[in-house]
Amino acid sequence: MATPPVAATFAALLRAEGLTVVEVGRWQTHNRNHKGPWGPVHGVMIHHTVTKGTAATVKICRDGYTALPGPLCHGVIAKDGTVHLIGYGRTNHAGLGDDDVLRAVQNETPALPRDDEANTDGNRHFYGFECENLGDGKDPWPPAQLEAIERVSAAICRHHRWGPRSVIGHLEWQPGKVDPRGFTMDAMRDRIADRLAEKPVEPAKPPVAKPGTKPPAKPAPTPAKPVVDLSKLIAAAKADPPKRGTPISYYGSKTVEQALVAEGLLARSLADGHFGTSTRTAYASWQRRCGYSGKDADGLPGQSSLSKLGARRGFTVTA
Repeated sequence: MATPPVAATFAALLRAEGLTVVEVGRWQTHNRNHKGPWGPVHGVMIHHTVTKGTAATVKICRDGYTALPGPLCHGVIAKDGTVHLIGYGRTNHAGLGDDDVLRAVQNETPALPRDDEANTDGNRHFYGFECENLGDGKDPWPPAQLEAIERVSAAICRHHRWGPRSVIGHLEWQPGKVDPRGFTMDAMRDRIADRLAEKPVEPAKPPVAKPGTKPPAKPAPTPAKPVVDLSKLIAAAKADPPKRGTPISYYGSKTVEQALVAEGLLARSLADGHFGTSTRTAYASWQRRCGYSGKDADGLPGQSSLSKLGARRGFTVTA
């Protein structure tokens, strides 16, 4: 559960994730708030538009149509990866969906239940992004567009300290929906997990204003460091989850694995988000490097050793 940031902060955190953002009209106050509340928010929902052409797509999503007034989402992700912000607040993108799915998103469970009910207001609880695509399974998804979906989702998850299981497709929320069509949400969540595990993009520092000139614009907020929950990490390590291609039990495992790779203790190919046998062996080596031995170096992370690893490799630890 989270409160959405103000519109200016929302745009800034997207740019801080390395996205090209276009602000369309008075998007900051274009919403459907008179029809109901927006928030608390619990996740991000991805859609395809069934339209062709960026300009036409942005216009339709911003204005809507007679049966469904706009805005139809918070942002449109174009083929070239540009994010067009068109609304902020409650938008007509999610409709009624399954309450079991909402609970799974809130709890970030490894697998979503079947969306076989339409009893919960999704417009209230999700950020929504429409992606320019015909949705016929043939229209391609350019790499720049897929990367933008990944970055948008990671930026919002990073801000709220959510994991990739907080990102779903419309087809996982509302019975009868098929979008997005052309890639799988599990594959996209794997990409988001990888990005969340990385050190976020640092915003460029603004130039210093010369005397008598207009002060430079305020810089974008510095993205938060990745956060690793110790209790969730230990649970993942004990579960010894399977290989990539199955749902990741806890995305913070990827953060720790990348740190172990940087320390020369784990092969890069094994940093797959699953805290399996190889990762436990590598972490045991890190524990011994920290001065532990015997049962204290069993590969199950502890507060002290994990905090030391985080201090060296750029993530924070919460109990």
